[in-house]
Amino acid sequence: MSWLFVLIQQLKQFVVPLIALLVFGRGDRNELWSLIGVGVLVAVSIWRYLTYRYGIGANHLVVRSGLFNRSLREIPFVRIQNVAVHQTVLHRLFGVAEVRLESAGSKEPEAQMRVLKLADALALEALVRRRGDAPAPGQAEAPAEVLLRLPPAEVLRLGLVSDGGLVLIGAGFAALSQAMPDFSAKVPGRLMREAARWLFGRVESYHLDALGYVGVALVLALALAVALKLLSMALAVLRYYGFELSEHGRRLTAERGLLGRWRTTVPRRRIQAWTLEEGLLHRLLARRRLAVDTVGAGDQDDGRALKELAPIASAPACDALIERLLPGARLEQLQWRPLPDAAWWRLFLPDVPWVALAAFALYWQIGALSALALAWLPWAAFKAQRRARRIGYALDSQLVAVREGWWRRYWRFAELDKLQALQITRSPLDRRCGTATLWLDTAGGGALGPPLRIRFLPEDEARRLYAALAAVLARRPLRW
Repeated sequence: MSWLFVLIQQLKQFVVPLIALLVFGRGDRNELWSLIGVGVLVAVSIWRYLTYRYGIGANHLVVRSGLFNRSLREIPFVRIQNVAVHQTVLHRLFGVAEVRLESAGSKEPEAQMRVLKLADALALEALVRRRGDAPAPGQAEAPAEVLLRLPPAEVLRLGLVSDGGLVLIGAGFAALSQAMPDFSAKVPGRLMREAARWLFGRVESYHLDALGYVGVALVLALALAVALKLLSMALAVLRYYGFELSEHGRRLTAERGLLGRWRTTVPRRRIQAWTLEEGLLHRLLARRRLAVDTVGAGDQDDGRALKELAPIASAPACDALIERLLPGARLEQLQWRPLPDAAWWRLFLPDVPWVALAAFALYWQIGALSALALAWLPWAAFKAQRRARRIGYALDSQLVAVREGWWRRYWRFAELDKLQALQITRSPLDRRCGTATLWLDTAGGGALGPPLRIRFLPEDEARRLYAALAAVLARRPLRW
């Protein structure tokens, strides 16, 4: 039944345009000629997949593919860093799985088996783990040990603190706007107008005063927020149900999912940087999130990369994971160095032009009442002061760490041995104030995560810190 999974995989990228063509098409038969191209692509993909073979050697994996244009690849086990085993609902019905073998620094997988029996997939994962991280002579392989397991109640809390529902709705509208421009331009506006007309018609029948309308607006906003949170909780259950983080020797394995199952294995040494986060709801629930950057993961968000060691956990549980996987880190004992007190106005300054622009734009609509927009400035100043007090960095013989945020806080840290590049940047305002920003780069860092940087440092302090870290990098031996 391998051809069935390949067919579905190929049709995924055409399903939205095909539905749009059949439902919103103008009835012109010429529009159906594109289906011939889809059929040819599917046939070619299936033909190529039927010629796919793989074999296992003593120290490498052999992959052969193609009929007319043949390809033969030998992949050493030591080169394979990440092993991702994925099961959709259809995979689980047939008792099979998809396996991706990834190496460091490569955006494409070294090998991808669309359909393997689940037992064979798990056996291949275990084989890569044994051959890639072989124990010392005379030393038996360490048994698997569970480091973290999320019960259903924790998964529901994860949905409560996340914004998955809002992200899903936004992604849905973005996909519709790309596939059906006419739909995105006309249908949402028409639906909103009809809903508003129906709603105001119902409200007007109660003859409410101004305070009543405010109450209705608050109830609707609360109902919308509750609906989004319920959607986020449902998505969290689908993605993180049965989450389990375990350690197999020198590799970490994370498994999760309700309908589809994701299982990802990565060596511990491939963890490049760590991020500890907590938002307002996290603090109310006494929970945190522990994420990592691994080589080759980047900004992937397809569920196959190991990016979260603890999607949600208590502070002691996160500290125990860090202490277990990063011995001697002593994050709670770091000596944090704050920024100068005068740095708060640098955080406050970006809000000023936006508030002034909003007040100017509102003046033409509501007149002098637009000055109420300036009431945001005191709150922005208070927020900037609180954020400035939280910003700081720490450096010891093992790692470098930064912390930022007030409403949503994060701690980001990395071992000195994992730093790849250093950079000092100075904007015109930095040159005027005599400050600089020190950027610390590690492999595997994504553009969507919080940066590893130290802002608003006095220039001489930034250059001293740069020189100290550059000396550490220069003493590090080259690894080929």
